[in-house]
Amino acid sequence: MCDAVVIGAGFGGLSAAISLAAEGLGVVVLEAADALGGKAGTHEVEGVRFDTGPSVVTLPHVIDEVLQLAGHRLSDHLQLRQPEPAFRYVFDDGALVDVHHALDDTVQSVHGALGAEAARDLSRFAAYAQRIWDAAAPNFVYGPAPTLWGVARLGPRAWWQLPRVDAWRTMWGAIRRQVRSPHLAAILARYATYNGSDPRRAPATLNCIAHVEMALGGHGISGGLGAVVDAFAAAARQLGVQLRTGCAVQRIRTEDGRATGVITQSGEVIEARQVVVNADASHLFGALLADEGVPAPTSTPSMSGYTAVLRARPSDRRAANTVVMSSPYLQEFEDIFDADRPPQQPTVYLCDQTAHHGIEGWSDGVPLFAMANAPAEPVAGEREAAVWVELRERMLQRAVAAGVVHSEDRVVWERTPRGLADRFPGSHGSLYGAASNGPWAAFRRPANRVPGVSGVYLASGSAHPGGGMPLAILSGRAAARDLLEGVQTR
Repeated sequence: MCDAVVIGAGFGGLSAAISLAAEGLGVVVLEAADALGGKAGTHEVEGVRFDTGPSVVTLPHVIDEVLQLAGHRLSDHLQLRQPEPAFRYVFDDGALVDVHHALDDTVQSVHGALGAEAARDLSRFAAYAQRIWDAAAPNFVYGPAPTLWGVARLGPRAWWQLPRVDAWRTMWGAIRRQVRSPHLAAILARYATYNGSDPRRAPATLNCIAHVEMALGGHGISGGLGAVVDAFAAAARQLGVQLRTGCAVQRIRTEDGRATGVITQSGEVIEARQVVVNADASHLFGALLADEGVPAPTSTPSMSGYTAVLRARPSDRRAANTVVMSSPYLQEFEDIFDADRPPQQPTVYLCDQTAHHGIEGWSDGVPLFAMANAPAEPVAGEREAAVWVELRERMLQRAVAAGVVHSEDRVVWERTPRGLADRFPGSHGSLYGAASNGPWAAFRRPANRVPGVSGVYLASGSAHPGGGMPLAILSGRAAARDLLEGVQTR
């Protein structure tokens, strides 16, 4: 019998495993796929390995802290990169706005592209976004899963900070009240997509994402996100963690309301004192614990996306990260969340993985990651494949028209929301679990300690503190912390 089984080897599962092993626990990680990394996957074409998932590294200290548990530092294995500009936003009317790694440089860029009024608005908005982050991060990001009772217990010193979180306005409402330029407003509203939400409904609290990327930094990393997965795997093995791929779990074994291990799809029984689940919350409650009758949380799924990698020739108009913005921008969210269809005029995100991560490309092109937002698949049934073919063509047409992709560039890898749904059970293709569409979203997100069954913990982007690479890593740390506290109290 091992101390803990971790189901899934994404960033949440790997960080949980490292955190537990660093405390002396015997840990086994079971990953259904043939490779580690979860949504931070890689693929190889003609000798070039490229990322197929997240692209931008924010809050890099989160990675560093996990590696330190195994006696390493981020700088021992990987180098953060800051190509200039960090992002380039291209609009249909010809406007072009560069975002830099230093906020002051971005303000100057906005001044040159959109005028003095827009620059002043961005400076004020950046200060507002920082106030939200400073108030929210300790209790909603780095702390335990928030509850109303927990907030009440924080006491008067913390209560006065709550209005700074700005949970009662929507992202879009707060942006439009402070930002007059439609172009700048669209750039700031796009941060809702970083956890798959709708800026018309998501709380203004999420405006802190602008501070995280624009002020704290959105980096590339040498070798890409796949190299971070490799570093985590090496740290886990050094601490004695067993990493098993190609090993899907059918269900969690329980006895008298307590986890006793897992049963794999092949019928193997692995006994364990604790179980950490690095999977979508819907898969945990709907399949792995289906016999326990624990109700699954009900919520609107976050957005999905059509993703592809192109073998792309260089373009002077393209930056390390380029965004071809749709207009009007909110129409994209009306299509996805109101009409439940792919956007008719998709915003196109492009990451040049050679410029951003230093990944060496082919002799005739670089690996260019491309993404268009899309709705998750229906709970019952699936969309026709032609829907995704049409979205791909619209996406490529817009990128070519913007001059950031050549018509001869070709797709060498792609994945539709249906592919995401098949790869990550229970997700329906959703990238981040539940969308944060409403002021109570942080309180409704599943906690890391699973209620109703003792010894089961949840570590994923669909759990506290949320979606995206750094938050998934923090989710793994939080699940491990809860597990260790439970062990100590027994």
